Amino acid sequence: MTDARFEDGADRPLRLKAWDAEDLQVISALVQDAVFPASEVAWRRSERRFAILLNRFRWEDAKSASGQARDVERVQAVLVLDDVVAVRSQGVEKGDPDLILSVLAVNFEPGEDGTGRVVLTLAGDGAIACDVEALDVTLKDVTRPYVAPSRKVPDHGAE
Repeated sequence: MTDARFEDGADRPLRLKAWDAEDLQVISALVQDAVFPASEVAWRRSERRFAILLNRFRWEDAKSASGQARDVERVQAVLVLDDVVAVRSQGVEKGDPDLILSVLAVNFEPGEDGTGRVVLTLAGDGAIACDVEALDVTLKDVTRPYVAPSRKVPDHGAE
């Protein structure tokens, strides 16, 4: 007997592209509450590519999981920004590979002639800004889903 593969199920791994701000809103909603260690961030200047390996909450499955009384899930996904010409961060402790960051939103601030800035807003007042020549963002699931360690849906209610 072999284990089921993620590709065998009705749910398929996500692979989405964003070429405009409206597309990016969809990706932003899907990566909200994704967590990642600072060590999983890479900017390859010569390739003009910025990437993060995220552990994203599967928002697209949360309602179904609740209705079937099963645990909510996370999945590892890669968020890739292409055509990146500069990367800056604020409120992110550089050089701490054990630092865990959490995504709140991904937004596009348009510039001139299709250029602009993709801003990843992080919990704790942090942010990563990528200046881009053109908006080209990919979100791709790279593992099968796994039970969220907390077994809870992320909550943004007032404490």
